[in-house]
Amino acid sequence: MPSPYRALFTAPGSKAFSAAGLLGRMPLSMMGIGVVTMVSQLTGQYGLAGALSATIALSAAVAGPQVSRLVDQYGQRRVLRPATLVSLAAAALLLFAAHYGWPEWVLFVACVGIGCVPSVGAMIRARWAALYRGTPQLHTAYSFESVIDEVCFIFGPIISIGLSTAWFPEAGPLLAACFLATGVFWLTAQRATEPEPHPRERHGGAGGGSALRSRGLQVLVTTFVATGAIFGAVDVVTVAFAEEQGHKGAASVVLAVYAAGSCVAGAVFGLLHFKGAPERRWLLGVCAMGVSMIPLLLVGNLPFLAVALFLAGLAIAPTMITTMSLIEEHVPRAQLTEGMTWVSTGLAVGVAVGSSVAGWVIDAAGARAGYGVPAVSGAVAVAVGFLGYRRLRRPAPGRGGTVEQHSEREERHVA
Repeated sequence: MPSPYRALFTAPGSKAFSAAGLLGRMPLSMMGIGVVTMVSQLTGQYGLAGALSATIALSAAVAGPQVSRLVDQYGQRRVLRPATLVSLAAAALLLFAAHYGWPEWVLFVACVGIGCVPSVGAMIRARWAALYRGTPQLHTAYSFESVIDEVCFIFGPIISIGLSTAWFPEAGPLLAACFLATGVFWLTAQRATEPEPHPRERHGGAGGGSALRSRGLQVLVTTFVATGAIFGAVDVVTVAFAEEQGHKGAASVVLAVYAAGSCVAGAVFGLLHFKGAPERRWLLGVCAMGVSMIPLLLVGNLPFLAVALFLAGLAIAPTMITTMSLIEEHVPRAQLTEGMTWVSTGLAVGVAVGSSVAGWVIDAAGARAGYGVPAVSGAVAVAVGFLGYRRLRRPAPGRGGTVEQHSEREERHVA
């Protein structure tokens, strides 16, 4: 591990909460695809399986920011444990209902309950922010977390699908639930690194209302709805394209290459230290993601697709890392966890929309035409980024950010 990353873990407790966070966020990449695999094996109904997976994603998009808002007010331990128990109980209901063939409405109710799962990635990033706020190490920490996210998305689906197909259908979602329980309860047992809560009554109006009132956060969330549509569409279309090529099993490898590109870029990005305002790098990253979708329209075989997706993945992690820095500037410290979760919510909504639209296009015109969906989504993300750029240039008074960033901004506005 390069020395800047090794230096992160000199802080007491950082290794433990990072390890707990790795376990706790594995369900993010395992549960949805695990449910699809489980239900399709038990019932043979891919439509039902996809609808249940979308229900989990949309439920998490609604419940996630509310759970994180409560975390900001009352602390991680007091909120995460009850929320996790609700999600685990719903997961148990889903497994029993699927195994014993209970009515479909029970499956959907269970999937809504699973959506109460907390955003563990946001909780870990909040702990890093509490340790390294205002220092260059925070950039490295956010980069490390983006790499961990990609590692989860590389191995999570492989583990979930592999267990459900090789062992028994419920194995993938069951292991995801075990990871969630272990990660969250281990994390919340670590009180020394838990960020200080910010009760409303102690901070007056600062803690009231939603973090989404921030004009800068609105731009970030809206942009990442379009970005999520890229991810959701690419996943669905790649599976369909691989099937058309006669190698459906290769889709998981190709998508792993996509995540690997992001993983490599995130690791390198974390070793670099930038001066100047982060919104410029953010806009450049959004443009790079949009442009990287154009070559997918020209794909003719799986090797070319793998190369194109690897290059496209290089823009993902740096953009996500810079987004976290911008949230620090545009959201009150008392609502930091909620702000981070809103970006994840935007992504989740976009994934649901992108995968659905891509499915319609594939049914109507074939897999190659389906790559038009991420291309259009990328164009929308770029347009929103440019339209909202001025909001991002002026963080609200009293927000986070490094000393260097504030000094650079003051010089720019004076000029």
